[in-house]
Amino acid sequence: MLIDTHAHLFFKNFESDLDKVIADAREAGVGKIVIPATDIASAKQLIGICERYEHTYGTVGIHPHDCKNWDEKMKKELAELAMHPKIIGIGEIGLDYFYDFTPKEIQKKAFIEQLNLALELDLPVVIHNRDSDADMLHIIRKYEKTTLRAQFHCFNANLEFAETVLALGHYISFTGNITFRKADELRSIVAAIPLNRIMLETDSPFMTPIPHRGQRNEPKYLTLVAQQLAETKGIGLPEIEKQTTENALIFFNLKEKGKLTFTYKLGDALYINVTNRCNADCVFCARKDQPVLHGYSLGMEKSAEPDAGVYINEIGDPTRYSEIVFCGYGEPTIRLDIIKEVGKYVKQNGGNTRLNTNGHGNIINKRDITPELQGVLDCVSISLNSHDRKQYAELMRLPESYYDAMLEFAGKAMAYIPEVVLSVVNYPGVDLEASEKVAHETGVQFRVRAYF
Repeated sequence: MLIDTHAHLFFKNFESDLDKVIADAREAGVGKIVIPATDIASAKQLIGICERYEHTYGTVGIHPHDCKNWDEKMKKELAELAMHPKIIGIGEIGLDYFYDFTPKEIQKKAFIEQLNLALELDLPVVIHNRDSDADMLHIIRKYEKTTLRAQFHCFNANLEFAETVLALGHYISFTGNITFRKADELRSIVAAIPLNRIMLETDSPFMTPIPHRGQRNEPKYLTLVAQQLAETKGIGLPEIEKQTTENALIFFNLKEKGKLTFTYKLGDALYINVTNRCNADCVFCARKDQPVLHGYSLGMEKSAEPDAGVYINEIGDPTRYSEIVFCGYGEPTIRLDIIKEVGKYVKQNGGNTRLNTNGHGNIINKRDITPELQGVLDCVSISLNSHDRKQYAELMRLPESYYDAMLEFAGKAMAYIPEVVLSVVNYPGVDLEASEKVAHETGVQFRVRAYF
């Protein structure tokens, strides 16, 4: 199933054949459609559509083109409309400096007050941003320590903008514009950003993808956007469908509690979801708000953590995989006994093992655990995260002393584990070159991990 997260089905050019448009979308595999309003009138219209079609949902908001008469009464009316059970967000709101339909100061006032309304109602926001990057970032940064979650729809800014809003915890959605012949720069951004922060949309009736450009766009063409995304990222269409749908369900709070995943296959490797508990609270980690990877649900309460037998049963013959990786969103060494028991099983049956860790296992277990990992692990990948102790502490929200403990763990691990790697996330502000130097000085390998 795909989800079209942005389709203006209340436009007049859908009046005569909306039943067919919805049916065609369902036949094409588009299971849900989100309809964003642009003003009060369209908000009322889309509520009627959502009541008529089961798998449609709406967001209510005042578009920057339509907010020149913004006032408290309008805000109150939006709040009332947002109470409808099929309304799942505030939008389409934002800034547009390409056209001169509304003075900039009024746009900013309406935008900020609608952001605040979304926070009051605990709803996500759908953001329109055109030629207004500086003001947009200035406003959005002020909400960094709030629960605001935003979708930057029909993304057309630069990579630096994308990385900034992703670092703030928001999402980006792409439409048919990524199929256009002159969209090489946009496709390079698509290739660079993580899939678990991407949603799909058509922006119907606009942004019709090739080969239908020039015709009315509609939700059934979302498949073409998905295909282009898969091609640009060099991954399969099923993975695109699974992850972007998961993202949309989570973002719009439409997700039913899914089956918890204990082991999950990525490429040729099998990953072990050891725990969701962690002694750190990294600023770039999705452990608390979105413990999902490529559609796999990894959020796990302590009471749900399985014993070694469950993992061993799901692994079966470990030689089927290039390696068995102890991972998950938590810190695996919190469950050291599981690593040792499962790791020994894998090694005894001809498999390869790797541990992804923050390097705090000695602190967590109150002893030097590295000798216990001999014969259990072929590789340990340790999160260096920064060359600088202070930045490390800020990123992981831990005392600076943990940096020294992590490097000490890496040094000791070299005596017992064949391959030791220090890794960093390419998070904005992290000096990759200086971090690589630390790894080399420690005598271990170095790897850069993609920022999610």
